Amino acid sequence: MDLTTFSAPLRPLRTMARSALAGLAGLVGTFALAGGQAAASCQLLADGWITAPPPLVRQAALAMDQVGITFVGHATFEIETPKGVRIATDYNNVHRPARLPRVVTMNGAHSTHFTLNPDPAIEHVLLGWNPDGGPMDHDLTVEDVRIRNLQTNIRGWDGQTRLLGNSIFVFEVADLCIAHLGHLHHRLTPEDLARLGTIDIVFAPVDNASTLRLDSLVEVIGAVSPRIVIPMHAYTYGSQETFVARMASEGFRVEMSESPLYVASRAALPAEQTVLVLPER
Repeated sequence: MDLTTFSAPLRPLRTMARSALAGLAGLVGTFALAGGQAAASCQLLADGWITAPPPLVRQAALAMDQVGITFVGHATFEIETPKGVRIATDYNNVHRPARLPRVVTMNGAHSTHFTLNPDPAIEHVLLGWNPDGGPMDHDLTVEDVRIRNLQTNIRGWDGQTRLLGNSIFVFEVADLCIAHLGHLHHRLTPEDLARLGTIDIVFAPVDNASTLRLDSLVEVIGAVSPRIVIPMHAYTYGSQETFVARMASEGFRVEMSESPLYVASRAALPAEQTVLVLPER
């Protein structure tokens, strides 16, 4: 099904996204933040089966060089910055963080990656695709985090290519660059990689079915070359285990966490490239 059929109900989302973009005039290029610059500079230039997770106990306050990453479920992570800005990725209104995010990002592949009815109290709703077609570019600074996107193509329900139907969102914060690959359907070009820049942590879809096949995903991860890969979108049987085994064979260290929360910092990045498996919250 082509998501452009949702044009009318998505109009409020487009308005919110354009409103967020309209406020960028005084923000783009201004990254000196009160109390020190925390943002990094890494840029070279299945519907209906999800159940809501239980609430998570609030984490302790973060140091100025730390970022909290909580795997909420499916493709949704909560990212919390040192100044307390909370971001929810591929927000679907089902896998929701325990606290209302200030920023949400969405992708349009299917309804487990977006919602037509985000809470109106969410300050910034960033669509990864344009319901009217064409580009949907974001470059937004909210206190100590810069959020930008790189659009990629996806396959529609009819098997045809939908141009710019997905976004890789990049979060630059606390001297770290974190990339969420979204519902990625193809390898990245040299131009794509140049626009992404140096990425420290990547959230990778490992379903080996509706997004990239495993060989292609491994190729993308090799090209992006992050220090940490966190699997997501592992809804097919055995896909996460197969991914972990493959990455171990590629020389990655594997770490299995007992907590859905990972507190990242540049000082604590592993020396070896690592697959970090977080349980769903």
